[in-house]
Amino acid sequence: MADLSINSGLVISTDLLQSCIAGNRASQELLYKKFAPKMFAICLRYAENSQSAEDILQEGFIKVFNHLDRFRSDGSFEGWMKRIFVNTSIEYYRKSIVAKRYVEIEKVYDYQTREEDAVSKLAKMDLIGMVQKLPTGYRTVFNLYAIEGYTHKEISKLLSISEGTSKSQLARARAMLQKMLKRVK
Repeated sequence: MADLSINSGLVISTDLLQSCIAGNRASQELLYKKFAPKMFAICLRYAENSQSAEDILQEGFIKVFNHLDRFRSDGSFEGWMKRIFVNTSIEYYRKSIVAKRYVEIEKVYDYQTREEDAVSKLAKMDLIGMVQKLPTGYRTVFNLYAIEGYTHKEISKLLSISEGTSKSQLARARAMLQKMLKRVK
């Protein structure tokens, strides 16, 4: 039985993956239990609330199980799953903005965090809560840029917005987060 290493130190067997591909519910539940907490954290960063994050989580796992046979074992299984959950979150975002429009702003001011240690004083859930309070567009661009490491060019393609809109939404997200941080002090 061959094992696949996972970034977080978990080891998952190829037998488990094959059993999941075959539709074995017990194996699928085991895989779900191993990864749900970590994938939920990704969903929570993009969602407006826990309920939306749970919806994204369920949709993401459906995609994982439907496409598990496409995993080629040449990279990290957890990384492969993470990409599915980020993409599922982006799809959820796109569906939620169908009726919304963006205002283009070409001049963007990059706000600097004045007190960098303020973030370290907050609990992880406090930070997630603050990010969740951001408007949907700001929250999504912030997550893609600051957490996932996408460039503004990549974000503009993913979300079908201009690079200027991506930059302005990031700047506004940072400004809003700074205001929230000042209130916490």
